[in-house]
Amino acid sequence: MSTPVLQAIFERNSCRDFTGEPLTKTEVDLLAKAALAAPSAVNRQPWHIIMCNDKALMDELESVAMEVVSADEDKGTYNRIMERGGKMFYNAPAMALICGDSSDWAVLDSGILVENLALAAHSLGLGNVICGMMRIPLNSPKADHFAQRLKIPAGYKFTIAILIGKANTGKEPHELDMTKVTFV
Repeated sequence: MSTPVLQAIFERNSCRDFTGEPLTKTEVDLLAKAALAAPSAVNRQPWHIIMCNDKALMDELESVAMEVVSADEDKGTYNRIMERGGKMFYNAPAMALICGDSSDWAVLDSGILVENLALAAHSLGLGNVICGMMRIPLNSPKADHFAQRLKIPAGYKFTIAILIGKANTGKEPHELDMTKVTFV
């Protein structure tokens, strides 16, 4: 049995090659509403969502992140990024940055919210990739500068981000590993 929701779950993949074409206002509005529709513990909604389509700001965030990663003694992350074209944010034209408050459930609830965004973006025909790497520039010496530019509210901190845009190339979703499931 297949439904549109199951189809989106099984077909969605992590896009690491965006065209750079900007999202429409309608797409951004629908994504914001899909994010806000996410469930949260006791419906506290411990998040703040920043929908960013400021390409210059995203390029600056990426540049600082690449500086930090390239200076790291462990070159594993840097080498992997370089093998994928040298772009940490893959030329995405938009990003949803999710910040959580200090509550115990903020990180978990942010994860639920970002999955809503990933599936909503896929259902709109948009590529997306969930991106924890945004923590790098937000923990750099320029963290306060970026927090101000992104308008991160006081009392909130980065939890997760997702890059969204039109996919330049496609790929198959990852293979399901049923050995990761125990049926009782």
